[in-house]
Amino acid sequence: MTATQTLVLTRSTGRVLHLTLNRPEKRNALNSELIYALTDAVDALAVNPRVSVVVLTGAGGTFSAGADVQELQGLDAERARGFISRLHELNNTVRNLPQVVIAAIEGHCLGGALELAAACDVRIAAEGAQFGMPEIRVGMPSVIEAALLLPLIGLGRTADLVLTGETIDTAEARRVGLVTRVTPAGELEAAANELAARIASFNPQALRLQKALIRRWTEGAGIDDGIAAGITTFVEAFRSPNPTEALTVFLEQRAPHFQGE
Repeated sequence: MTATQTLVLTRSTGRVLHLTLNRPEKRNALNSELIYALTDAVDALAVNPRVSVVVLTGAGGTFSAGADVQELQGLDAERARGFISRLHELNNTVRNLPQVVIAAIEGHCLGGALELAAACDVRIAAEGAQFGMPEIRVGMPSVIEAALLLPLIGLGRTADLVLTGETIDTAEARRVGLVTRVTPAGELEAAANELAARIASFNPQALRLQKALIRRWTEGAGIDDGIAAGITTFVEAFRSPNPTEALTVFLEQRAPHFQGE
């Protein structure tokens, strides 16, 4: 069995692929081996047209406790650059996937794991989950994809998290916009599966175009440029028969048959 198969569990359901971090004995802490394994698993999806939605979660009742403290203890400046660059590569690979990525979060989601969740497109959480950026409490700043928290929850709330190292619960995470859906404890998997299946039922080309446009909206290009990009994206969607098929499906209430599936 390969490292990827051991550390990252995969399961397919139709057009949905489930990826599970599998170091439950370490609360799915992100060491280099797990980072490499998840990066490989995610990178392979970019050219897979059969997958429209990815659900990312953790085994053992927790998403991830963040970067592996034992590995961090052994870093010097050179090794620190390598470790943080690998973690950034993982987050960036997730962020750049053409598929929609849903982070399904329970238990702890801290530090590098919260950055990984921020790189996903949608975040849902079970009641009782804990979110935080504790790096400042162990002598280091929060870096790389911590910057993605800014458009999600604003400068003030981001500064509070990274300067205090405090954790917030699911209710507060939803209030500030870090997560958009909350489920009772024990119902996260079913809720994530239902949401993923519903999104995956849509025109896959439209999903990819919409995700790319959302990314454009958050790149600081400005409202006018974002609107202009939206017009171009809308036109691009109609270069295939899929929008017409989707409209016909809506009117006729039948199963869709999208081109390129």
